[in-house]
Amino acid sequence: MREPFRPLADRMRPRSVAEIVGQEPLLAPGKPLRATIDAGRVHSMILWGPPGSGKTTLARVFAGAVDADFIALSAVLGGVADVRKAVARAEDNRRLNRRTLLFVDEAHRFNKAQQDAFLPHVESGLLDFIGATTENPAFEINGALLSRLKVYVLRALPATAIERVLSAALADRERGLGDLGIEVDSDALAVLVRAADGDARRGLNLLELAAGMTDEGRINVELATAVCAGDSLRRFDKGGDVFYDQISALHKSIRSSDPDAALYWLSRMLDGGCDPRFIARRMVRMASEDLGNADPRALQLAIAGWQSYERLGPPEGELALAQVACYLACAPKSNAVYKAFQAAQRDARERGSLPVPNHLRNAPTHLAHSLGHGKGYRYDHDTEEGVAFDQRCFPDDMDPVEYYQPFDQGLETRIRERLDYIRSRRR
Repeated sequence: MREPFRPLADRMRPRSVAEIVGQEPLLAPGKPLRATIDAGRVHSMILWGPPGSGKTTLARVFAGAVDADFIALSAVLGGVADVRKAVARAEDNRRLNRRTLLFVDEAHRFNKAQQDAFLPHVESGLLDFIGATTENPAFEINGALLSRLKVYVLRALPATAIERVLSAALADRERGLGDLGIEVDSDALAVLVRAADGDARRGLNLLELAAGMTDEGRINVELATAVCAGDSLRRFDKGGDVFYDQISALHKSIRSSDPDAALYWLSRMLDGGCDPRFIARRMVRMASEDLGNADPRALQLAIAGWQSYERLGPPEGELALAQVACYLACAPKSNAVYKAFQAAQRDARERGSLPVPNHLRNAPTHLAHSLGHGKGYRYDHDTEEGVAFDQRCFPDDMDPVEYYQPFDQGLETRIRERLDYIRSRRR
């Protein structure tokens, strides 16, 4: 019998691995995780994936497959006291020769000290630990605990999987909406699937809301659109993995001279709520790192775009950021300055505090003059070609290094010709 007060998403939770859709890379027949479940085995693990991808469901399926006592904790609400209770229950289960599976949702919200509380019990095999997280485990899970866990990555559900989930909910008379006889137009179903954005829970919640709003037993595209209005379609966590993945995609699209992809990722970030000032700062960095002296105007334009946004704000100022993104993507590229600076920084760290040669030192006082500071310095502007070719500018105990190697790109082509001439004269 359908339980009307339980949310549809909870009622339709898969009860077996065969009912889980959209995670075929992990759960298709023959895959290691599927084989583990089918064999009735379990091991401690982290399930890493976006909301609504099936992490909690998979943990429950594991518990059923091995006939384990399933203990669920939420790191949002729980603490060390709850962990102690779970451990005591696991000890009782061991005396009864029964396994314990401890599931910790939002595991990344436990601090490192709280995570340490699991270590001895995972190590001893008192309990099997399954943690679910939407954040990168490498950053959020204690290294000692992580070394004892296998990490499985769940993906956001593709549109076809979301459609199967919603269709199953409409047809299921026991747990879903099948007893209500609701029909959903194909274009309305497409709206709900798109709004779910890979999150099965969100899709089921929207479907349940639409079902509760129809008086005719039919969900049309107008109703579906109204239900989904204002619902954010995009995953963007403003500081987590999705955030850094998208800024990485924007940066690499510009580096690859693809203005179309750059505009797409810029739009995704702005649409998801990213602070445009963060993007502006990053594009100033791109101008120096990836274009450098191949087009020095890029740095000026990037700063101008940032200033334009500060003066105009959204949405007008966002157009300036789009202009900068397109320019950076289309301009000639050179990371020669970036590579040269890295090499120089490495030498500065590793070679110690080499003294400045006397002829390059400042001589503001009589004492400095008496110590020979500035003695022998040649003023380059007074030489015939404007360069004192025989003047050494590196420390005396360090051989000159040619860090900067201009590329044959844009303005750097001319810079390279000039620099090659100067270096050849100095050599």
